[in-house]
Amino acid sequence: MDKVSDQKSAFSYLYPQIVPNDHIMLAVGDGHEIYVEECGNPEGIPVVVLHGGPGGGCSPYMRRFFNPQLYRIILFDQRGCGRSKPFASVEANTTWHLVRDIEAIRTHFGIERWMVFGGSWGATLALAYAQTHPNRAIHLILRGVFLATQDELNWFYGGGAGRFWPELWANFVDAIPHTERNDLISAYHRRLFSGNRAEEIKFARAWSVWESALAAIGSNGVTGDPPADYTRAFARLENHYFKNNAFFECDGQLLQGATALAEVSGTIVQGRFDMICPPMSAFKLQKVWPRAKLHMIGQAGHALSEPGITRALVQVMDGLARPLR
Repeated sequence: MDKVSDQKSAFSYLYPQIVPNDHIMLAVGDGHEIYVEECGNPEGIPVVVLHGGPGGGCSPYMRRFFNPQLYRIILFDQRGCGRSKPFASVEANTTWHLVRDIEAIRTHFGIERWMVFGGSWGATLALAYAQTHPNRAIHLILRGVFLATQDELNWFYGGGAGRFWPELWANFVDAIPHTERNDLISAYHRRLFSGNRAEEIKFARAWSVWESALAAIGSNGVTGDPPADYTRAFARLENHYFKNNAFFECDGQLLQGATALAEVSGTIVQGRFDMICPPMSAFKLQKVWPRAKLHMIGQAGHALSEPGITRALVQVMDGLARPLR
């Protein structure tokens, strides 16, 4: 599955763009309203799509991995990002608030059980949700596994990935005084939540550029300049979660909690050269979750748009639909 044909672009495997059947703003408490949309076949196999970040928001691209004649596709913007309100808010915004929000969405749409599709932070959230509500998950589809462990955070914000991208790492670090560089997540936190909007946007861009530049295997390190509001929300939310260890009770909680997935099957699609979420996490997860199948995709990094990952995910979703039709 990890071999990309030279004859046919993997992107041709994506389904054509579809528009939502409907969308709502769902009140979930604590002053939050989340944007939720439904696409595809209302009588199809239900699947909820969990975006990355935290703070990335969902996009029309994410609808295209599912045959709209076979799947009932639910996408939503998590608290504080995308079209959800209040925007960029970290108040009452933790992993466990998001898990409860997913259940609120399921209940609203009258869905008994569904597939859970998530990548990067979306994979983290999918695991947290399924371990909390294993009877609601038909199957997990995870891409670019992130377990929110200290080891993973040290890799990306402590210099590990920087050994491969020293010039970009220098830009990320040089923005912070020498006396604060022993804990870059906390140093950025102070600036992202300073109350000075110009300063928050400046450091949000530095935070976001460091991540986005490493997402694709073919990256040359050059990134675009996303809108200031989006960048600020993304960086603040992501930093808020990482500074609080994703609100888990202990390091490695998702690996320890894998026993809760004894009756839940899963598929993991992992880029072999993922610089943001290295393959070791996917490997460790599969070892403690026997019902999961791991597909290691050669010549692929972290991004959902990597050709090999795109192709693999569409093939996985097509394959899962066959026995359930």
